[in-house]
Amino acid sequence: MGYGECSLENMVMTTSFWKGKTVFITGHTGFKGSWLTLLLTNLGARVVGYSLSPATEPNLFTLAKIEELCDRSYIGDIRDLVVLRDAMQAAKPDIVMHLAAQPLVRQSYTDPVGTYSTNVMGTVNVLEAVRATPSVRACLVITSDKCYENQEWHYAYRESDALGGYDPYSNSKACAELVVSAYRRSFFLNGVSVATARAGNVIGGGDWAEDRLVPDAMKAFSIAEPFVVRHPDAIRPWQHVLEPLMGYLALVERQWNKPEKYADAFNFGPHPHQQATAGDIAQLLVRYWGDDARFKIVESGANAAHEAGRLILDISRTCARLDWKPRFDHEQAISRTVNWYKGIIKNPEAARELCNIDINAYNEIL
Repeated sequence: MGYGECSLENMVMTTSFWKGKTVFITGHTGFKGSWLTLLLTNLGARVVGYSLSPATEPNLFTLAKIEELCDRSYIGDIRDLVVLRDAMQAAKPDIVMHLAAQPLVRQSYTDPVGTYSTNVMGTVNVLEAVRATPSVRACLVITSDKCYENQEWHYAYRESDALGGYDPYSNSKACAELVVSAYRRSFFLNGVSVATARAGNVIGGGDWAEDRLVPDAMKAFSIAEPFVVRHPDAIRPWQHVLEPLMGYLALVERQWNKPEKYADAFNFGPHPHQQATAGDIAQLLVRYWGDDARFKIVESGANAAHEAGRLILDISRTCARLDWKPRFDHEQAISRTVNWYKGIIKNPEAARELCNIDINAYNEIL
């Protein structure tokens, strides 16, 4: 098997399940959406994407030529219900996976209206489009680990804990969870299986978003500058991007086979013992990049936007019900991420190949 090929062994879902399925993905031009499109097409699925144009330059969607993998790629806004509904109906998907969002906490402070309109009403529009598309049997809505009312507790948040959110981004994701719950009980009890996935902070090759720890580090290292760490003691559920994506696929398969049982919310994060601060992650990034890599701590001022100090997810329910578990520890996740970015510096044409190398490595771990 060559480096550009993908191994389908040891996946957490039945690989044959996806062959020939039509999957409608919102947000397919984003970091996670691009990885998900690659995974699904490797499995033989037909992917129809609907999203805004890529938000950064460079971006994984363009570098890995993800559009070539799509049966059709729509550039559109989920806030436009008519266009979204028409695109979904034309695709006649079996499965809908909703990833499109305004994903940044700090941006939500500068554009709260845009954040709520995208993350809340955008979710409403996706569910309305699903209601109007008879072919759909399973719908998975991706929200966030930050949807919980964070009390800075030491215990990990469970799916039954209260939703909330201090900032507009976090609160909008809690609202999206409530929207899904209401739609599920109002319109989908005896039809489409609708579930939500609450994933932690994802890292991996191909993310160039602003104000994220790993992309900030990779951009700084590539020009031999230090990167800034604002909250070195902040704990987050860091995980490689493949971890939740493989979990999403396992969840959708179970939604398909047992619709009512899996129409629920599920956490996706690292092992409970894998708790790391932003400072811990920064040190790993420096170690694996080598050379003159370094970071500096810049304390936020009194008027800085609020960011949670501690956030841990309880994944026991997901592990038990989906037969899913994290495979990469933090060192593996960071080393693979650093190697991806170093690889793309050497050869900008290798993005898809580098992704498949990581997919193969993931699938070799039992």
